[in-house]
Amino acid sequence: MSRLVWAIDHNSNPGRNTMLVEVQVTINGSKAAIWAAITNIENAAETISGIENIEVLEKPANGIVGLKWRETRMLFGKPATAEKWITDAAENEFYKTRAEDNGFVFISTMRISESGGGITLSSCHESKPQSIVARLMAIPMGIFFKGVAKKALLQDLNDIKSAVEQE
Repeated sequence: MSRLVWAIDHNSNPGRNTMLVEVQVTINGSKAAIWAAITNIENAAETISGIENIEVLEKPANGIVGLKWRETRMLFGKPATAEKWITDAAENEFYKTRAEDNGFVFISTMRISESGGGITLSSCHESKPQSIVARLMAIPMGIFFKGVAKKALLQDLNDIKSAVEQE
């Protein structure tokens, strides 16, 4: 299941367009197993087919908040690299990452939730333009890239699902 929304972010950037892409999958596994899979950033390229390479730049003394890495993916046939870092986390529940590039701030949240139907892993990706040029770029990005982002995020979650369910 997925949800795409073109939203206005009224909290941190009033009046600025934010592209929001959310996807989720139900996984047959424990919260602890899913948490272990999604927080194994250093080896994510072995689990997630869309990631070409991970280079860990900074490791916190304990926990995962502050973990910073460089992630390379193929985007339209070319390598695209972004530096990401974990800004907030609650073990076995969620973590948030931040990246900045070309006048945009990208906030992603990986969340594990439990319901009667099993355990759900969801991914929410927000693209927030920070400059006039980025706001102008956000218009075609919203039209063209939403589908690409949705497909990539859903593939990431399905790769994680496969890894957890094979354990």
